[in-house]
Amino acid sequence: MTAPSPEIPVVVLDPTGADHHGEAARMRELGPVVRIVLPGDVPAWAVTRHDLVADLVRNPLVSKDWRRWNEIKEGRIPDGWPLIGMVAVTNMVTADGAEHHRLRRLVTQTLTPARVQALVPRVTEIVTELLDRLPGHADADGVVDVREHFAVEVPMQVICELTGVPGEQRARLRELVDSIFRTTTPPDEVVQVQTDIFRLLGDLIALRTAEPGDDLTSALIAARAGDPEALSDEELAGTLWLMLAAGHETTLNLITNAVRALLTHPGQRALVDGGEATWEAVVEETLRWDAPIGNFMARYPVEDLTVEGVTIPAGDAVLAPYSGVGRDEAQHGDDASVFDLTRAQAKNLAFGGGPHVCLGAPLARVEARIALESLFTRHPGLALAVPEAKLTPLESFFSNGPQTLPVTL
Repeated sequence: MTAPSPEIPVVVLDPTGADHHGEAARMRELGPVVRIVLPGDVPAWAVTRHDLVADLVRNPLVSKDWRRWNEIKEGRIPDGWPLIGMVAVTNMVTADGAEHHRLRRLVTQTLTPARVQALVPRVTEIVTELLDRLPGHADADGVVDVREHFAVEVPMQVICELTGVPGEQRARLRELVDSIFRTTTPPDEVVQVQTDIFRLLGDLIALRTAEPGDDLTSALIAARAGDPEALSDEELAGTLWLMLAAGHETTLNLITNAVRALLTHPGQRALVDGGEATWEAVVEETLRWDAPIGNFMARYPVEDLTVEGVTIPAGDAVLAPYSGVGRDEAQHGDDASVFDLTRAQAKNLAFGGGPHVCLGAPLARVEARIALESLFTRHPGLALAVPEAKLTPLESFFSNGPQTLPVTL
């Protein structure tokens, strides 16, 4: 690993994700730009402030294409690297300019605002069915993991129905998504997971080619049939994987983190119960205060990039600490670390920004609002079954949330 300039602080990121917000706060204290070390002794950079991340994601001279990354080009990424499934993918997230527009347009034509609104009755139905079954998952002490049996299942069912994934594939899909977001995955599992992802996607594409339906997979296949240059095989698989993985991982963490926030802030929960705060405010404040994605491999400069007097060389990776900048006092005030449903909402970056802002954000917000309102209405006595300090974080610096959320109903 090339030694960084001595004046630039170096932070070795914790691959277990044990303290997203503490780590982000320490990086902000060190300066607006820091050098970081990823698993496998892989170097990168991070910008630590909201305004700098917002500028970064809008800068046309900073690419999303992982093939520009010096560590990839020069063969310095170790085999079985646990982050490879989140980096080396071919879809709109890793495309620039006209290619990005081409790939994104195909999805925007199918995942329209009207389609999201049309999903509201089905989302409500799914939530109601899950809440009907929730008490049956309680153990002998009346404790149920609301993350596993509710927060996971809501977006999983929605995105699988939206993309036409059959029921028998869903359990393995969840395991694969868990693995690629986990930053402690051992190398042999990384290799197997990459193989299994493309096998699952191939099976899905074959099924929906033979049996098309009213789903996004069938729509993308039809678009490709009408225009063979619309999508390559790799782009079709990559686009489907993006929708499946991002389409439920982000939302499940959003729901989980919002439930945890309300259960540990009874005064804020009382505002919602009393009609002084809305469920939309709960969703937005959770996105700011405890965003579902912690860190993300954001960009690769196409030429040397100077940020706050620090030069980041062309082709180096720059990480965006999305959950961390949600508590940046320069953006959100001196009380940025406080969960407050009454604050004047300044823009957050939980779903990214610029031309690559998350296409699924409107659907995630709808799912979270319906899920949260329904859960707390059905179970007004909902309470944490363990002290908050006992909750174990996900082993990831990508995903931000607890591994379980045990509650009493």
